Amino acid sequence: MSVLAKCGDFTSAKEAASRGYYPYFVAFEESDGTVARLDDREIVMAGSNNYLGLTRDPRVIAAGHAALETYGSSCTGSRLLNGNLKLHEQLEEELAAFFGKPAALVYSTGYGANVGTIGALLTRHDHVLLDREAHASALEGALVTRADMKTFAHNRTDDLIRRLQRMPAGGDRLVVVDGVYSMGGDLCPLPDIVEVCREFGAQLLVDDAHGAGVMGGGRGTCAQFDLTNEVDLITVTFSKSFASIGGAAIGDEDVIHYLRHHARSEVFSASMTPASTATALAALRIAGDEPWRARQALANAAYVRAELVKLGYPVGDSSSPIVPVHLSNEIETVVLWRLLLDLGVYVNAVVPPAASCRLRVSFTASHTREHLDKVISAFSAAQELLPGVISPETRESAA
Repeated sequence: MSVLAKCGDFTSAKEAASRGYYPYFVAFEESDGTVARLDDREIVMAGSNNYLGLTRDPRVIAAGHAALETYGSSCTGSRLLNGNLKLHEQLEEELAAFFGKPAALVYSTGYGANVGTIGALLTRHDHVLLDREAHASALEGALVTRADMKTFAHNRTDDLIRRLQRMPAGGDRLVVVDGVYSMGGDLCPLPDIVEVCREFGAQLLVDDAHGAGVMGGGRGTCAQFDLTNEVDLITVTFSKSFASIGGAAIGDEDVIHYLRHHARSEVFSASMTPASTATALAALRIAGDEPWRARQALANAAYVRAELVKLGYPVGDSSSPIVPVHLSNEIETVVLWRLLLDLGVYVNAVVPPAASCRLRVSFTASHTREHLDKVISAFSAAQELLPGVISPETRESAA
């Protein structure tokens, strides 16, 4: 058997596309995170991670243009050797100050920030515990280390305690959680997690990709709980609130210095492009200067969330810009996704193994009340057009 044989056997996506129910790789003609153009019609984009609404901000775009003119399109090398710019170091200094830690290290992607950071810190003699809904990049970072890896039930500190109690002696211990979970929009119970980690002598890494820029007045989930000093490492990405691409690890000076020389995804990757670095820096500054953006993103999501609850949709425990609409199966998910799209609203369809079946709806600071009401109207109309689209099981879970 060829290692490529499974590729020809994978036909489900093609079959869904042929029926018009394939919800991935949608080719937008343009999108600003608030509205998008698809097949020559304008739709409300309610699936973007552009939480602060900065991807089309003139100040962010101008920063990117200026960096292109000054530095060119690429650094064409790793930061370790020849691709380091003063611009990268400036971003690191301002990130550390913004999030309240001594130092930061910028990576080319947020995915690489988790893989590189976790991969550099752990050995096969160590132990790592991940929340079961932690991001795939954290899981991959743990796997490459060959450390003893366990997962604990989502947001269940009692299960975390049981796992820690059963761990053999020897080796270091690292607990990894998300600040805001990307598929459910719920926050980690950080005060309880911190207490458990200190009790068992474990270090704590908080992946705050979806909390940075939004929670805690923009300073993230750790700031939301006033626990920044109690968290050992924070990782962030620039592809959400900070209107760019890239990521960073933020922590103590010695830890960041070590990562700078041992994180493989940093050492062996070309550095962030000048334009990406400059746009992330511009967005970071705006986030600090204009905290109303974080408040507006949260308020927009809260408004729609409350209306969806009135309509009987199960939206879980989200308290972030992410509003999950939980569904029973894949057919229910893609049918409702397609109907909403036909009604002029784009949301994200999520099916296993990414997460249990749901629509992931998200909001930004730049959504207007008109946009929000169109989203609500589309969900309402979907119930009238296809009254059976939400199964009895799903309705019962919403009750």
